[in-house]
Amino acid sequence: MTKVKIDPGPCGFKAVVTAQMNDDELCDVKVGCGCEAIQKMMEAVGTELDPYEVCLVKPGQGPLYEFASENFPVHVSCPILNGIAKCVEVEAGLALVHNVTIEFTE
Repeated sequence: MTKVKIDPGPCGFKAVVTAQMNDDELCDVKVGCGCEAIQKMMEAVGTELDPYEVCLVKPGQGPLYEFASENFPVHVSCPILNGIAKCVEVEAGLALVHNVTIEFTE
């Protein structure tokens, strides 16, 4: 099982994502987050995701980003979408475990 914690910043909707590969070569994903848009997305796309459809697509494609582009409020920089994809990617063996950061500097 792979688990990530995501702090998206000023909105305050921190998320905890867990991913576990199952026998069907799909990834069971759970997302705990107070953001209504994220909750609706996970209800719509489901909790069983194909890692190749989530991770090995062009930027802005795949089930998470397709739902977000149609249903999210205008907010392209939400890091929770990417955090979910990174969690699935690592759990599926498509990437190595490595922390990702965005740091503002002067």
